[in-house]
This record gives sequence, structure tokens and C-alpha cells, in this order.
Amino acid sequence: EIIFTIDGDDTKDIDDAISIKKISKDVYELGVHIADVSHYVKENTALGDAAYERGTSSYLADTVIPMIPHKLSNGICSLNEGVNRLALAIDITFDRDGNALESRIFKAVIKVSKRMSYDKVYKVLNLEDMEVLKEYQAFEKELFLMKELALILMKKREEEGSISFDIKETKV
Repeated sequence: EIIFTIDGDDTKDIDDAISIKKISKDVYELGVHIADVSHYVKENTALGDAAYERGTSSYLADTVIPMIPHKLSNGICSLNEGVNRLALAIDITFDRDGNALESRIFKAVIKVSKRMSYDKVYKVLNLEDMEVLKEYQAFEKELFLMKELALILMKKREEEGSISFDIKETKV
């Protein structure tokens, strides 16, 4: 299966990935894969207690204070390209109007096909940079399918009264 991550260029702890395919003319299947740290970080252990106390990773200027140690967050618990990793996954089937038809949640072992960046994906979707287009050529179909489904879902959210909080992220 083609699974890819999309993060900032400087991201170290890659904790989510997606897959997408069209099952029929009007039906999409979106896969969301989240790194499964629960296999390594157990409740009622020193590591589990420390992670619980922190609650989340903290991002400060050019520094990250991870919820779990770097060796885990950037290593075995990071969905790095080309290596098998444990994940919690959900497959959601959508119709052409963005209605969820069914979903299933499961534990998985995944192998990320490509680590992508927001900037490069943007360039592919806007046909802006020949070098990037070549680099991402094997994933072009999935990226445009992702955009197609994203537009459907955004339209549905807007019709249902959703407010857009799309604000440019500040970086110090």
C-alpha cells in the first residue's frame, strides 16, 4: 500500500501518515495511520508516568521537549520512510458528497513509502517545480486524489457551518 507522511521540512518525530485510494467512481478510502507508542510506553512505568505528566511535546523556538525520549520519538516510534513501524490505523470510506459510509480501526504494521513536505506537496498540486514533480511522480495520482477528497470534505464542512481557523503558523 502507498502510505506517505506530510510534515514540515524540519520535523523529526513523524507520527502520522495517510493513504488514499478510490474504491469505485464515487467512493474513496482514506487511511490515517498514527504511530503506536503504546507498545513501548506502558502505563504505571517510569516512562509512562513521565509521558503522562508531560501530556504532550512542547515546541519552543528551535527546540522540542518531547513527551517521550528522543530515542523513541525520533526513532522506533517515528514513521520513518522505508521501515516497518507499529501504528494505530483507521480506514474511512467516503462517498462523493463527503459522507462517511463506514470505518474500521485496527492495529497495523506499516511502511511509509515516501516522507513528504508541505512545501513540496504544494508545488506538486500547483504544478510549480519540475524537480519536485519528478521526485514525487510516483505519488502524483494519490496526491491529486487526496486533494480531490479534501475539497469535497471542506465543501461539506462549510455547508454544515464550520468556521475556518486557517491561520498562518508563526515560527520564531
